[in-house]
Amino acid sequence: MARKQQRAAIVGVGYSTIGRRTGLTPQELTVQAVRAALDDAGLQPSDVDGFSTLGGEPLSDAKMLGMQPLHMFFSGGMSPAYSHAALMAVAAIEAGMAHTVVTTRIIQQQPSGSERLQDAGPPPPIGGDMQFLVPFGGGIPTQWAGMLTRRRMAEFGETEDHYAAHVVTQRHHASMNDDAFFRDPITKDDYFASRYVAKPLRLLDCDYPCDSGSAIIYTTEERARDLRQKPVFVESYALGSISDLNFEILEDMVATAPHHVGEQLWSRTDLTPADIDCAQLYDGFTFITFEWLEALGFCGKGEAGPFVAEGNTRLGGSLPTNTDGGACNVGRRHGANFCIEATRQLRGQCGERQVPGARTAVWSNGAGPFGGAMVLTAE
Repeated sequence: MARKQQRAAIVGVGYSTIGRRTGLTPQELTVQAVRAALDDAGLQPSDVDGFSTLGGEPLSDAKMLGMQPLHMFFSGGMSPAYSHAALMAVAAIEAGMAHTVVTTRIIQQQPSGSERLQDAGPPPPIGGDMQFLVPFGGGIPTQWAGMLTRRRMAEFGETEDHYAAHVVTQRHHASMNDDAFFRDPITKDDYFASRYVAKPLRLLDCDYPCDSGSAIIYTTEERARDLRQKPVFVESYALGSISDLNFEILEDMVATAPHHVGEQLWSRTDLTPADIDCAQLYDGFTFITFEWLEALGFCGKGEAGPFVAEGNTRLGGSLPTNTDGGACNVGRRHGANFCIEATRQLRGQCGERQVPGARTAVWSNGAGPFGGAMVLTAE
C-alpha cells in the first residue's frame, strides 16, 4: 500500500561550543550540539530513529548518543554543505522511512598555510585536475571566489561599494547576536581597509574559520505539535548540481547552480519570492549571497548589488537577509546557522534582531557546481 507523504517540521536546534581551535574532537562537538537540540525540542535520544550528517559518522554518532535502532542514516561527503544532510532527512520523513531525524554539520578549523608548511616536509606531487590549476595560482576556494567575484563585476557592473554595503549590513545584524564572534559595528572605510586575499575578494568577504557543531532535528507534523517548541514546517526544498567540482571552468560563472535550485524550489510550492519575510542565504563569500538573491527571484539578474546598497537586506528593509550576521561573523558553520536562524525567526526568538511578524523564510547553501535551499513556514 502506498504511504501518504508526511509533512516535516523542525522541532529542535542547537550549537556546540564554537571557537578558534577549541581542542574539541568532532565527537565532542557532535555530542554538545545534538544534546542542545534535543533539549530545545524536549526529546530524548531514544525518540530519534534517523541520523543525517555532513562531517560526522552517523552510525558511531548515533550509538554514542544512545539513538538505537536507526531506520535512516546518511553521511554526506562532497556536497553543498549542511543542506545535503537536511534534505536527506526531510525526504526520509516525507517518505515514511523515519519519524525523527537528527541532522548535523561538524567543522574543525584547518591549519593555516604557514602552519602546514612548518609541519610538513616536501610538498607531495600534484595530480588530477589540480595539476592544471596550482601552477597558475588556482586550486583553493579564495582563488576561485576571487575569479567569480571579478566576473560578476565585469558582467553586471557590480562594485566594491556594493560588497561593502553587504558586509556592513551583516555586521549590523551580528551586533545584535550573542552567538556572533564579531559584534562591533563597522563602516565602509573598515571594509576598504581590509586586505585583499584574491583581488577583488577582501578578507571581510570571507567566512570565518572556526570549530563548530550545529544540530537541527526534524520530525513529522503530528509529533511536532506535541513537543516543547512551536514547530517550523518545511514547505519546499530543492537540491541541484550543474557541473563537476571544478569551479574554475563553469560554463556560466554568473548563473550557477543556485539558479537551477531556485527554479525547482518555487515549482514545489504555491508561495513566491514576494511571500518571503526573511532570507538566510549562504555567504562563504560575499558574491554567493548576491547570486542567491538573484537566483531566488528577489531581484533581477545582475541587480543584487544595487538591491543590497539600497538597504533592502537590512533589518527593516524589504527582505531582511542573514539576520544572524552570516558566517563572516558567526563563523563557518556551513549553512546550518542559516537554517537555525530561519527557525528562530519563525519562532519569534531573535530578540532585537527579530523580523516583526515573520511567517515565512528561505535558507540556502552552496554555489558554483551545486546548491540546496529550503522554504520554511510558521504554519
